[in-house]
Parts: sequence; C-alpha cells; structure tokens
Amino acid sequence: MANSKDSITHIDQFLQLQNDLDLLKFITCGSVDDGKSTLIGRLLFEAKCIFDDQVSSLKNESAAYGTQGTDIDYALLVDGLAAEREQGITIDVAYRFFNTDKRKFIVADTPGHEQYTRNMVTGASTTDLAVILIDARKGVLEQSKRHAFICSLLGIKHVLLAINKMDLVDYQQTSFNTIEQDFSQFAKQLNFNKVSAIPVSALKGDNIIDRSSHMTWFKGPTLMAFLETVPTAMGLEDHAFRMPVQWVNRPHLDFRGFSGTVAAGIIEVGEEIRILPSGSIAKVQDIILFDQHLPKARAGQAVTITLDKEVDASRGDMLVAAQAPCEVSDQFEVELVWMDQEQGYTGRSYGLQIGTNWVKAQITDIKHTINVNTLEHNAARALNLNDIAVVTLSLDQAVAFETFANCQPLGSLILVDRFSNATVAAGMIKHALRRSSNVHKQALTVSKIDRNQSNGHRGKVLWLTGLSGSGKSTIANILEQKLHQQGIRTYLLDGDNVRHGLNKDLGFTEADRVENIRRITEVAHLMVDAGLVVITAFISPFKAERNAARARFEDGEFVEIFVNTPLDVAEQRDPKGLYKKARRGEIPNFTGINSPYEAPENADFEVDTSVLSAERIAQQLLQHVISDLELS
Repeated sequence: MANSKDSITHIDQFLQLQNDLDLLKFITCGSVDDGKSTLIGRLLFEAKCIFDDQVSSLKNESAAYGTQGTDIDYALLVDGLAAEREQGITIDVAYRFFNTDKRKFIVADTPGHEQYTRNMVTGASTTDLAVILIDARKGVLEQSKRHAFICSLLGIKHVLLAINKMDLVDYQQTSFNTIEQDFSQFAKQLNFNKVSAIPVSALKGDNIIDRSSHMTWFKGPTLMAFLETVPTAMGLEDHAFRMPVQWVNRPHLDFRGFSGTVAAGIIEVGEEIRILPSGSIAKVQDIILFDQHLPKARAGQAVTITLDKEVDASRGDMLVAAQAPCEVSDQFEVELVWMDQEQGYTGRSYGLQIGTNWVKAQITDIKHTINVNTLEHNAARALNLNDIAVVTLSLDQAVAFETFANCQPLGSLILVDRFSNATVAAGMIKHALRRSSNVHKQALTVSKIDRNQSNGHRGKVLWLTGLSGSGKSTIANILEQKLHQQGIRTYLLDGDNVRHGLNKDLGFTEADRVENIRRITEVAHLMVDAGLVVITAFISPFKAERNAARARFEDGEFVEIFVNTPLDVAEQRDPKGLYKKARRGEIPNFTGINSPYEAPENADFEVDTSVLSAERIAQQLLQHVISDLELS
C-alpha cells in the first residue's frame, strides 16, 4: 500500500514538474533538401521522445521510403503525408511536441518549396524562434532569404542558423564561417535582435545532442542545449487588456455574458472596460471559466465576462481596458503575403478577418512588392502567388485593432475570397491611415426613400454583361428608351462612353479592368441612391467583380443580365473591327481571344441576340423589371 502511495506521489510530482516547465515554440525553415525534417526526427530520436514500436515502424518505413539505404531516415518521423514520402519533400506544416527535463517544445516543420510559402507563413505566425537550416554545400539561397524575411515580417526576433550537412564538406570551419557571414550581412536589413549559428549534421548527429568530435573548432552550444536555454519571447500579460468577443452567451433571460479568449493583458473583477468600436463603458461583474468564478483572467485564457450593466456588444467587438483603449479605423497600411494562385488587384472585394471580426475589404493601393533577395521595393499593379507587398486596405466598417508590432494577435489579419472561402493573403497591420480617422460619413436629411418617392419609383441597376459585339449596348439603349417612355428616370452607363471621361486613364490589362468595374460600381451605387434606374453595358469579364458589384447594392437593387451571344456570332458581327485586330495580335488582352470571359453561373436573366432581336429582348426585360420599380 505504501508503495502504491509512493507511486502516486511520484506521478503527481512528475506531472507538476512537467506543468512547471516553460514552453518554446519554434519553426524550422529553409530551402528544399536542407534537412529540416531530418533534424527534427533526430531531435525526437535522440531526446528519446518516441516509443519502441515507433522505432520499429521507423526502421521498416526507412527501408520502404527512406533515402539513407539501410540506415534510419529520421525525416520520416515528420513527413507524414504520403505525397511527401513519395517525393521526399515536406508539403504541409508538421507540428511535433516533445520535452526534455528543462523545457517543453512545439516545433513546426515547414515546406521548403517556394510554392508552399503560404504554409511556411502559417507555421511561423505563432512561434518564438526560427531555426533556419542551410545546406553547407549550397550556402545562402533565395529561399533561405525568403524564409528569413518572412520570419522577420512575422515578428520573430531570434534566429538560430543551423548550418547542416557539415559532414559533406569535411566539417570545414571555412565553409561554416562563409555562410555565417553571408547570412549575417543579409540579416542586418531585417528586424532580428540576434542571429546565432551552429554547425551540425542532422544525419550523423553532430552537435545535435552531443558535441561533435569532428568540429572541435566550434566552441558554442549544441543545438539542443541552445533550445533548452534560449530566452522565450515575453508574453502579452504586460499589455493592456484586450479580448475580442467571440460569442454573446445568453442561455436564459437572466444571464448575458461575453465569451472569448483574452488576447492580451489581465482583467480583474471590478475593473472598468470599454467596448469598441461603440465606446460604451462598464465594470466587470464576474469572470467565469466553466463552473468556476475567477478573480482575474489573463492572456490566453478563454472565459466569459459579465458586466454590471447592459451594453450593446456583439461578435467582433472588442473588450479593452477603459483607460488604455486601442485604436479604431477602417483604413490601414498592411504588409501582405499573397497566398493565392489567382492574382490580387486593387478594387477587388474580399472578406477580411481580424480577431473575431469579419468585414468586407478592398485593396485600394499596391504601394510596392518586396524583392526578397535585395529587399528592393518594386512597383506592381497586381499581386502574384508568394508576393510580399505593402498595400493599403479599405474596410466597409471601422474595427478595433493594434499594430502587429505592438500586439500580434490583434494586428494580424487574413483576406478571404468571399465566394470560394479560400484564404488569399495574410497581413500584418503597420498603421492606420491618418485620414481614416478624419473622414466621417455625413448624415443626409433627404434619404433614398425620399428620393424614390419624389421619382415615383425605386432605384435599380440593370447590369448587362457579355462579349464585345454581343449586343449589350444596343439592348441597353432600346431598354432605356422604353423605360423613359414609361416615365422612369434613367441613366445609361456604356463601356466606351465612360472610357472617354471617368476611366480614360485606364487601359485593358486585367488590373485596369478590375478598377474600371470598381469605379462603375461606385457611380452606379450613387445613382441608385439618387433613385435612378441605371443601365450598364460593360463586358465586365470577371465573376469576382460582378459579384462585388452585386454586393454593393441592397437586395433586389442589382439585376445581372447575361447577353449570352456565342463568340463566333459576336466575332462575325465585329462592329468595330476589334476581333480582326485581336486575331492579328494588334490588341492584347482582348476578351474572348487572348483574355478570358468568365460567364455568369446564376444571372438573373440570360438572353441571346443570335436568337431574338435586341428590340424583342428589351421588351421582355421591360416587362420583367417594370413591376419591381413600383413603390409599395
């Protein structure tokens, strides 16, 4: 019985000891085949953090998939995806947990290929330290610099430069020194506090756990000793209190709490908080964690907070220290990493998530992209996969935020394609645009309803889209005449006409076409607000822009009309001779020939001028829309 009690005591002591160990989160990154997975596998193996059955399985898998002949391939401990094992590369971010007597670790093994840079960004976003591996035979490569720059961008302050495969350069000190100097020279331009370099051979185990007998010239720590003793990043508890509201918790009429994870700081019962962006102030009445009532909550804890009075707050709002609130803005300068195969343009609408807040956003300006080799700033009209850029973002409503440098959880954001829900970019807020706090929406006494009443009908936009020569302008012109005869106040926005004035500065590149439609959307929106029926006749070739245009209007105000005239018919008509010029290569980016047209999938109306005359189509459209214009 005594032995049983002793065992329980020892287990409790062990668990308490483990609980008291601090945690280091680090990332391994670098170019392809630099040995990242092998390094982590060796760390796990040497630290005795894998079980006997895992060792047996590793030996079997090394024989089947390994690259080391009859020896153990330590990379297979980490490369979990079948595609990775077959190709011998890391694709996904692989997270591993291990511990020693001195510290607990979470390591993220990230891809080396440039095409998987977005995965590397994901892995680096929550770590304290970057272990950047460099092949001693190859030196500092472009991808090594890319990863170093991204680590700097994401606020990582300490870098361990692991110069690997020293066994393949005969453990020469000169190879190590050259690479250390080259990297240090590049890193001077980045925001690292310290770069530490260690020569290693992950495959042979040199300087991983034990000192290498082949590199007696190196007097620094082994890699594991460094990881066990490097200072961890300071927590966010010293920051002013911040908690994004994730959920308004109301199980019954007598309880209303605000649930979320404390992003920064400490909050105590009785302290005053401010709700942003509204600015309401209240005192904390209770802090609840499951069935416990806590005197305080700190950064990282998920809690429910109740207040001493009713306030207007919902998901996406921020609870902050009343005397130290954060900023609120709807325009930002942001460092952006583009993660999508499809290009990003100014004027295109995206979903933006910051904290628990979800809003609509547009890139209003691409200030420059950054060359990761030279760190030069380059002009750009569009963002391509893996581009790193400084842009300005405009949101459809103000949000509470912190700069990324000041508070990473509340200064980071993602952009999302609003229709596919794919994440297209990750961003770090540099600062709010100064003018965003000085520009306020003016309340107007005469409303849209008043204007509709004065006009005698509702405002609406009839958006005609289709190929050049499909008959859009002809239909639009006839339709406006018919509406005008019915006493409807109209205006026709035609693609060619607006390019003589409002959009005369735009060409026909993909970026220019996006901006062309954005401007037309805003003009049409103002006209509908004035109570007019606006007819637009534009090719508007991209679904994203047409969907963004629809989203700008209230339900029922936007009618998409797809003039689905076949290409061969439109080309045969060729009223302006444009198709002939495009076929001869005289017109680049001509829709239908050398630039795509993305046909609507769910247009409100679909018509074809090769089947019906423009007159007949206009009459049918009139009959469909006229009743919708009547005031109730």
